[in-house]
Amino acid sequence: MPQIPEPQIPEPQIPEPQIPEPQAVAQDAREPQVRAPQVREPEAPAPLTLAAIRQVPKVLLHDHLDGGLRPQTIIDLAAEQGYHDLPTADAGDLGKLMSGAKGNLELYLEAFRHTVGVMQNRDALVRVAAECAADLAADGVVYAEVRFAPELHVSGGLSLDQVVDAVLEGFRRGSADRGITVYALLTAMRTAARSAEIAELAVRHRDAGVVGFDIAGAEAGSPPSRHLDAFQYVARENFHITIHAGEGFGLPSIWEAVQWCGTDRLGHGVRIIDDIRAAPDRPPALGRLASYIRDCRIPLEMCPTSNVQTGAAPSIAGHPIGLLRQLSFRVTVNTDNRLMSGVTLSSEFLALTAAFGYGWGDIEWLTLNAMKSAFAPFDERLRLINRVIKPGFDAVRPAPAVPAA
Repeated sequence: MPQIPEPQIPEPQIPEPQIPEPQAVAQDAREPQVRAPQVREPEAPAPLTLAAIRQVPKVLLHDHLDGGLRPQTIIDLAAEQGYHDLPTADAGDLGKLMSGAKGNLELYLEAFRHTVGVMQNRDALVRVAAECAADLAADGVVYAEVRFAPELHVSGGLSLDQVVDAVLEGFRRGSADRGITVYALLTAMRTAARSAEIAELAVRHRDAGVVGFDIAGAEAGSPPSRHLDAFQYVARENFHITIHAGEGFGLPSIWEAVQWCGTDRLGHGVRIIDDIRAAPDRPPALGRLASYIRDCRIPLEMCPTSNVQTGAAPSIAGHPIGLLRQLSFRVTVNTDNRLMSGVTLSSEFLALTAAFGYGWGDIEWLTLNAMKSAFAPFDERLRLINRVIKPGFDAVRPAPAVPAA
């Protein structure tokens, strides 16, 4: 662009002033008084209450379908199907009983016998999935990946494909007009021998709403590498993997999941803390596996309340998520099993604010971590980040100070 010379402004021809008395000079020559603009005080941020957290858009990556049933739904389905093993027919009492196991993963998983027991026909699966989507939407979740194990729902005569079709239909019904997207993750039980079959099932339904493959169940004695053929198949199909690892077992489970099985995300991953040495007089020192997890931005699907209940963490305040967030691991916050833990995603965030002093910025950071780590296509993730999540958090942040009009 050509340089335009600055115009030469001629000096004005000012006649020699008639100097008045000094007092008059001071009065006539003084500059006009300019009033400082009034500044609006910045608005205070919305208080961090459960109701306020429920209003902001949230993302959920680790939630089990059979761990989030409404107690009344369990009772209704049990009556319809002739399931007689429920300990009570009172919804309030059943909810309390289902969330009673603490400190032991195996006992915690025992509660699933009842929920799975009433999820053995198409109508039940559709209802449970639809209510799941509706409940998550009511909690302000805008994107969710909900996992279930098809092999656990075939005792009533359904095929694996029919199980998946029923759940996906329920997700579609429950999410309609509610501002939420719900995808499915198909889980193989690590103590069984159907992982290759479930991996093929997941890939077969990838265009219908299934976005990834998982293994779950008691970790001890069932390492991820036992299912290596399933993970290799999923990888060859350019599909997504998440693996329960580092919850009930330690670093070897995480290492196998990452280095042998090529997982994209770690389900829980709490025990990565065992590879971090913290001391009060020096910065935390990361071991090679922890460094690799952080450097590669491998997401951790952390479920604070569930981890406390199963003994993977001593308390919310003592949960590794506090240090891992400080160290900028790709931490996400999840519910795991909403019924068994008596939580929602909003209540999990509220518990973290009480334990670690988190503010809206922390909750947004954790939410963006989850959305970046989701298995949805990139364009969909970007759209939700820019059009839903960031505007939603902008609405609860204090507005900057601006001059009054």
